[in-house]
Amino acid sequence: MRGLLGTVVAVLIGVFALGASAQADEGRITLTIYKGGWVIGGSGGSGTLNFHGRRYPLSIGGLSYGLVFGGSKAQLAGRVSNIRSPRDVAGVYGAVGAGAAIGVGARAIVLRNEKGAVLELSGSQVGLIADLDLSGLAIGFK
Repeated sequence: MRGLLGTVVAVLIGVFALGASAQADEGRITLTIYKGGWVIGGSGGSGTLNFHGRRYPLSIGGLSYGLVFGGSKAQLAGRVSNIRSPRDVAGVYGAVGAGAAIGVGARAIVLRNEKGAVLELSGSQVGLIADLDLSGLAIGFK
């Protein structure tokens, strides 16, 4: 009887765990980010979150430290996953990155914030910039 009870409890825990993760949702996001600097860099911009048929305007700001030289404009689009509400997108995203653009180049990045939201973005970058840095990007609502 104990073995059966243990199996039933394990199955129920598994069902509840799957139900909790199944509640996480996803949306689409577009961002325009301007970046520039010399050793210490800054970034700013705007974007839009599309979630359950509604559009939410976003503001973007950040700092980076490392090898940063020049300036660029990146236009990125992609998916945001592991969210339960639009508020989960707001937060600080950290990254260690490297890249370079002379003229037009491609850019792809995956970021995660403290709430577990995951951004999978790709797009283009225009400008003259070289970077190998630690970056923090803050996304908030306008």
